[in-house]
Amino acid sequence: MKTAISLFLLAAVAFAADTAPHAGQAAPDFTLPSQDGSRISLHDFRGKWVVLYFYPKDGTSGCTIEAHNFQRDLARYEQLGAVIVGVSVDSANSHKEFCAKQGLTFKLLSDTEKAVSRQYGSLMNLVAFKLSARNTFLVNPAGGIAKVWMGVSPAHHSEEVLAELTRVAKSH
Repeated sequence: MKTAISLFLLAAVAFAADTAPHAGQAAPDFTLPSQDGSRISLHDFRGKWVVLYFYPKDGTSGCTIEAHNFQRDLARYEQLGAVIVGVSVDSANSHKEFCAKQGLTFKLLSDTEKAVSRQYGSLMNLVAFKLSARNTFLVNPAGGIAKVWMGVSPAHHSEEVLAELTRVAKSH
């Protein structure tokens, strides 16, 4: 049973990788509600680097680790002219509770219609429900995709993104 589930998840990630925007393409614009009720658009961040990360579920262990690491490194991202934006299919209220409980200060966006997750090749269609896959897109200040990470491991992902951002921000 575990093997079948693992194969299904691998197939979902492979399919998502084929449908996700690639480095060099324009990042698809969107507008979604955040944990504070404001509506946030990707184009609001023009002129800044954006770490746009998709994650499955507020409050789960991997998602909490990933969010804590982005929060821990937030000052370093800001020094590089970057903002962190998380997206999942959870509600804005769920995000609000997650941020309050975990001390998160960056924007979490609610994709309850699943359109943005789908648009970014980051929607997992599991048997009974749909979740955002753990994927990250580094968007440059002009609104283009600079780097894509699919199916990331949450424990060290912030360090991976920071290393890439440091490299590309210096050459930009």
